Amino acid sequence: MHIKPIHTAADHEAALARLDAIFDAAPGTPKGDEAEVLTLLIHHYEEKHFPVGLPSPVDAIRFRMDQQGLKPKDLVPYLGSPSKVSEVLSGRRRLSLTMIRNLIGLGIPAEVLVQDVKAAPKRPAPRRAVRKRHLATA
Repeated sequence: MHIKPIHTAADHEAALARLDAIFDAAPGTPKGDEAEVLTLLIHHYEEKHFPVGLPSPVDAIRFRMDQQGLKPKDLVPYLGSPSKVSEVLSGRRRLSLTMIRNLIGLGIPAEVLVQDVKAAPKRPAPRRAVRKRHLATA
């Protein structure tokens, strides 16, 4: 068994090839131990060089809906109303703290729900407010 740190893409490919060759080794055997160590080294290298970010809150909600066979109407108790559900799922509304607390009950991690994502598009100001601002600056 010749194990060394994985520093390069070539090292990574070699480690993957070796792991593939000994993948079915029984635990507790020399080859099984080698497979376990290679798995840890490969995992460490891949986390560093191929990081996978968190899903967006909407993607996480949709994934949970798919997993549990939920329809948008099933999210009303978590998000507040059918229109809020629609706005959240379309990305037009950000999650409120209450919504986040409720969605944690669905098993969606808080770190996914509270991450700083691109703000939902802002609604244009009513024409009256725009006119007042314009007159105030004139």
